Amino acid sequence: MKAIHSLILILISTVITFGQEFNNLPVQTQKPPLHGRHWMAVTGKPLAATAGATIFTKGGNAVDAACAMLAATCTMWDVLSWGGETQALIYHPKLKKVIAINALGVAPTGATSDFFKGKGYKYPPQFGPLAAVTPGTPGGLLTMLAEYGTMSLKEVLAPAMQMAEGYPIEAQTANSIERGKTEIKKWPYSAKVFLTHPGEKREAPDAGEIFVQKDLLATLQKMVDAEQQALKKGKSRKEAIYAAYDRFYKGDIAKEFARGCQEQGGLITEQDLANWKVKIEEPLMTTYRGIEVYKLQQWTQGPVMLQTLNILENFDLKSMGYNSARYIHTLYQAMNLAFADRDFYYGDPAFAPEEPIKGLLSKDYAKERSKLINWEMNDPKVAPGDPYPFEGKQNPYTEVLKKWGTSQASLGSMQNPLDENFIQSFTAGTTSVEATDKEGWVVSITPSGGWVPACIAGNTGVGMSQRMQAFVLEASENPFNVVEPGKRPRVTLTPSMALKDGKPFLSFAKQAGDEQDQLLIQFFLNMVEFGMTVQESCEAPSFKTFQMYSSFGDHEKRPGAMTLNSQTPPYVRKELNRMGYRLTYEDRTSGPVNAIWFDWKHGTFWGGSSNHGEDYGLGW
Repeated sequence: MKAIHSLILILISTVITFGQEFNNLPVQTQKPPLHGRHWMAVTGKPLAATAGATIFTKGGNAVDAACAMLAATCTMWDVLSWGGETQALIYHPKLKKVIAINALGVAPTGATSDFFKGKGYKYPPQFGPLAAVTPGTPGGLLTMLAEYGTMSLKEVLAPAMQMAEGYPIEAQTANSIERGKTEIKKWPYSAKVFLTHPGEKREAPDAGEIFVQKDLLATLQKMVDAEQQALKKGKSRKEAIYAAYDRFYKGDIAKEFARGCQEQGGLITEQDLANWKVKIEEPLMTTYRGIEVYKLQQWTQGPVMLQTLNILENFDLKSMGYNSARYIHTLYQAMNLAFADRDFYYGDPAFAPEEPIKGLLSKDYAKERSKLINWEMNDPKVAPGDPYPFEGKQNPYTEVLKKWGTSQASLGSMQNPLDENFIQSFTAGTTSVEATDKEGWVVSITPSGGWVPACIAGNTGVGMSQRMQAFVLEASENPFNVVEPGKRPRVTLTPSMALKDGKPFLSFAKQAGDEQDQLLIQFFLNMVEFGMTVQESCEAPSFKTFQMYSSFGDHEKRPGAMTLNSQTPPYVRKELNRMGYRLTYEDRTSGPVNAIWFDWKHGTFWGGSSNHGEDYGLGW
């Protein structure tokens, strides 16, 4: 009977598909695709995309434009600020290679497991000065601009500085401030900036109100002044930009940042800021059906996508049918296996012991992992594997691995429903930045940190990161990601890039915490396996799994829980219920994904942006 039942499922999945061949259908997307010949700029807010377009029209390259968009999104708090972190991939057309930018802050002096346990924390806090790692975005922006851009900092920051002088705030951010005002009132520098109507019923700005940030404007002006003074002394463009870098991390800005952080109970010192550096790294890569897919290293969750693609390459996904029950089950189980490895093995590679990334990305390891898939039912107890033998080494955490996931806390979370607080912490958003130009530069950025309600560091106008919460305090949970001073937490932020036949094929990224790579995988497969256009792929219904541990809040998971698109047919819902999934539904499940596809046949760019939020772009 089992064999017959499986055969029927395959036939149903193959014959009744959810829109299998999209290129042959006249699909009307809710947003039109973007087209460009000279440049393309896509990001989280229309105003920020305009900032990128402004730089392009002044002769800047894609790196210049991406930096302007990043600066604008930080100034708009979409959903991040200048004190957060920046993760980027850059395709260098002259070197014909992908370069990785690691601008993630580190745990400050005094940030130890014992420190947080002594304050009664199970994990570092979600909000406030003790949630802050050192700011990375200013350094990331300045490094990208100095090394790969063409314009001055003064030119690139001009749109953001105009916005800091005052811009009409959009409803999404204004309402977020109002919802977070209880937290905001705990921090005097935040209340001064955000609560423009103190004492009134609505204390946050109104949508469309001119939102002014005088302290931030002064900070940005100090950086520009440092650059301009260096140029007057005969320094090169690059040296002058690094003079601005030094003023932020070693000068008067750093002094005020550290003072303001410590005044409010934080740990960041001037020395922490001076010691921190941006890292220019080699990205990680795997191939999927001949396409090279690039991600940042294991201090992000990015390798999860590479691991999952390695597992999925063992199956004929197209024959299953787009979003059939079998297709969804296959992706869900493959992601479970990769995310279980993430939850145990990923962490800062600068700290010993070295993560087994070669083994984790081995095609042979993926093949072994794929054999663990239960084709009849969801497996709620998927555990990490042992990749060490696949790189000829011994696992230093064998005993820890045997006991992983057996604590009462983790077992208890398996039965809890998908409550609003869990979903909010699991899918909390940030933004993404995508840019390219006719010279061949391509940039994909997923910045984050310092989102509302942010604790602003003194009179800098800079909101501090909340990324400390991504650490754990116990090696039994994730031995590579236990908090230590100077260590980078494992982040969910994961820009993506793909090359085909040695040329850029896709640049893509999305916001929203732990769901990033699972939706990026589906976006990628929509194009590669099912022939969708980039805009169709951005809007196409996706599903979300909550079977991995959240990187936020109480680090819980919900095995078997799945969010489907409301359009999912009844027969697919029924089959997934039979397989043990607990289903919820949303009308929009696609993103927000932002992407650029390279049409080499016609020498043009296609831009896509989900119908999920306010993300969009411009092209020329």
